[in-house]
Amino acid sequence: MRYWAYFLGKLVAICGLLCLGWSGAHAVWPEPTPFKAFSRDLGYTFFVMVFGLVAVGLVYLAILDQRYRCRTCLRRLRMPLTKGAWNHIMLTPPRTEYICRYGHGTLRVPDLHLATPEEIDWRPIDDMWKELYELEESRK
Repeated sequence: MRYWAYFLGKLVAICGLLCLGWSGAHAVWPEPTPFKAFSRDLGYTFFVMVFGLVAVGLVYLAILDQRYRCRTCLRRLRMPLTKGAWNHIMLTPPRTEYICRYGHGTLRVPDLHLATPEEIDWRPIDDMWKELYELEESRK
Protein backbone atom coordinates (compact mmCIF):
# COMPACT_ATOMS: atom_id res chain seq x y z
CA MET A 1 0.00 0.00 0.00
CA ARG A 2 2.84 2.35 0.84
CA TYR A 3 4.39 1.63 -2.55
CA TRP A 4 1.31 2.86 -4.41
CA ALA A 5 0.81 5.82 -2.08
CA TYR A 6 4.35 6.96 -2.87
CA PHE A 7 3.63 6.64 -6.60
CA LEU A 8 0.40 8.60 -6.23
CA GLY A 9 2.31 11.28 -4.31
CA LYS A 10 4.81 11.58 -7.16
CA LEU A 11 2.00 11.94 -9.69
CA VAL A 12 0.29 14.60 -7.57
CA ALA A 13 3.59 16.50 -7.28
CA ILE A 14 4.08 16.32 -11.05
CA CYS A 15 0.51 17.52 -11.61
CA GLY A 16 1.06 20.43 -9.24
CA LEU A 17 4.31 21.35 -10.94
CA LEU A 18 2.69 21.23 -14.38
CA CYS A 19 -0.30 23.31 -13.23
CA LEU A 20 2.05 25.88 -11.74
CA GLY A 21 4.07 25.99 -14.97
CA TRP A 22 0.93 26.27 -17.10
CA SER A 23 -0.52 29.13 -15.05
CA GLY A 24 2.86 30.89 -14.99
CA ALA A 25 3.19 30.62 -18.74
CA HIS A 26 -0.33 31.99 -19.27
CA ALA A 27 0.41 34.92 -16.97
CA VAL A 28 3.36 35.86 -19.18
CA TRP A 29 1.94 34.71 -22.51
CA PRO A 30 -1.85 35.06 -22.82
CA GLU A 31 -3.82 32.48 -24.75
CA PRO A 32 -4.47 33.56 -28.35
CA THR A 33 -7.93 34.23 -29.70
CA PRO A 34 -9.62 31.35 -31.52
CA PHE A 35 -9.44 31.05 -35.31
CA LYS A 36 -6.38 33.25 -35.57
CA ALA A 37 -3.93 32.55 -38.35
CA PHE A 38 -1.54 29.66 -37.58
CA SER A 39 1.53 31.67 -38.52
CA ARG A 40 0.75 34.31 -35.89
CA ASP A 41 0.28 31.69 -33.15
CA LEU A 42 3.26 29.56 -34.05
CA GLY A 43 5.12 30.47 -30.84
CA TYR A 44 2.18 29.55 -28.65
CA THR A 45 1.61 26.32 -30.58
CA PHE A 46 5.27 25.40 -30.15
CA PHE A 47 5.03 26.15 -26.41
CA VAL A 48 1.98 23.88 -26.01
CA MET A 49 3.73 21.09 -27.92
CA VAL A 50 6.88 21.31 -25.77
CA PHE A 51 4.80 21.54 -22.60
CA GLY A 52 2.92 18.37 -23.56
CA LEU A 53 6.17 16.54 -24.27
CA VAL A 54 7.61 17.63 -20.92
CA ALA A 55 4.43 16.44 -19.15
CA VAL A 56 4.57 13.01 -20.79
CA GLY A 57 8.31 12.79 -20.06
CA LEU A 58 7.82 13.56 -16.36
CA VAL A 59 5.13 10.89 -16.01
CA TYR A 60 7.34 8.38 -17.83
CA LEU A 61 10.26 9.15 -15.50
CA ALA A 62 7.99 8.73 -12.47
CA ILE A 63 6.87 5.30 -13.73
CA LEU A 64 10.45 4.27 -14.51
CA ASP A 65 11.66 5.41 -11.09
CA GLN A 66 8.83 3.55 -9.35
CA ARG A 67 9.60 0.33 -11.21
CA TYR A 68 13.12 0.15 -9.75
CA ARG A 69 12.11 0.74 -6.11
CA CYS A 70 11.73 -1.81 -3.33
CA ARG A 71 8.08 -2.68 -2.72
CA THR A 72 8.63 -2.68 1.06
CA CYS A 73 11.02 0.15 1.99
CA LEU A 74 10.78 2.30 -1.20
CA ARG A 75 14.56 2.53 -1.56
CA ARG A 76 16.16 2.25 -4.99
CA LEU A 77 17.15 -1.30 -5.92
CA ARG A 78 20.88 -1.86 -6.25
CA MET A 79 23.49 -4.44 -7.26
CA PRO A 80 22.40 -5.38 -10.81
CA LEU A 81 23.37 -8.92 -11.70
CA THR A 82 23.20 -10.23 -15.27
CA LYS A 83 21.93 -13.78 -15.60
CA GLY A 84 21.20 -16.00 -18.56
CA ALA A 85 22.98 -16.05 -21.90
CA TRP A 86 22.36 -14.46 -25.25
CA ASN A 87 23.40 -17.63 -27.06
CA HIS A 88 20.86 -19.78 -25.10
CA ILE A 89 17.75 -17.66 -25.53
CA MET A 90 15.32 -20.59 -25.33
CA LEU A 91 16.80 -22.20 -22.21
CA THR A 92 18.09 -19.28 -20.15
CA PRO A 93 17.00 -15.94 -21.59
CA PRO A 94 19.13 -12.97 -20.53
CA ARG A 95 17.82 -10.88 -17.65
CA THR A 96 19.07 -8.48 -15.01
CA GLU A 97 18.31 -8.99 -11.34
CA TYR A 98 18.28 -6.18 -8.80
CA ILE A 99 18.16 -6.63 -5.04
CA CYS A 100 17.09 -4.46 -2.13
CA ARG A 101 20.04 -3.52 0.07
CA TYR A 102 18.04 -4.48 3.15
CA GLY A 103 17.00 -7.89 1.86
CA HIS A 104 13.32 -7.28 1.18
CA GLY A 105 13.29 -8.84 -2.28
CA THR A 106 14.64 -9.10 -5.81
CA LEU A 107 13.43 -7.71 -9.13
CA ARG A 108 13.95 -9.66 -12.37
CA VAL A 109 13.93 -7.53 -15.51
CA PRO A 110 14.13 -9.27 -18.91
CA ASP A 111 16.83 -8.00 -21.27
CA LEU A 112 15.25 -9.67 -24.29
CA HIS A 113 11.89 -8.47 -25.56
CA LEU A 114 10.15 -10.91 -27.90
CA ALA A 115 6.58 -11.26 -29.17
CA THR A 116 5.63 -12.97 -25.89
CA PRO A 117 7.18 -10.66 -23.33
CA GLU A 118 8.49 -11.94 -20.02
CA GLU A 119 6.94 -10.05 -17.15
CA ILE A 120 8.97 -8.00 -14.69
CA ASP A 121 9.00 -10.20 -11.62
CA TRP A 122 9.25 -8.96 -8.01
CA ARG A 123 10.07 -11.72 -5.54
CA PRO A 124 9.94 -10.88 -1.85
CA ILE A 125 12.48 -12.55 0.41
CA ASP A 126 10.79 -13.84 3.54
CA ASP A 127 13.62 -13.74 6.03
CA MET A 128 17.11 -13.98 4.60
CA TRP A 129 18.70 -14.25 8.06
CA LYS A 130 16.47 -17.11 9.20
CA GLU A 131 19.01 -19.84 8.37
CA LEU A 132 21.81 -18.03 10.18
CA TYR A 133 19.68 -17.55 13.30
CA GLU A 134 18.71 -21.24 13.27
CA LEU A 135 22.37 -22.26 12.85
CA GLU A 136 23.40 -20.02 15.75
CA GLU A 137 20.64 -21.36 17.96
CA SER A 138 21.57 -24.97 17.17
CA ARG A 139 25.19 -24.33 18.27
CA LYS A 140 24.08 -23.13 21.71
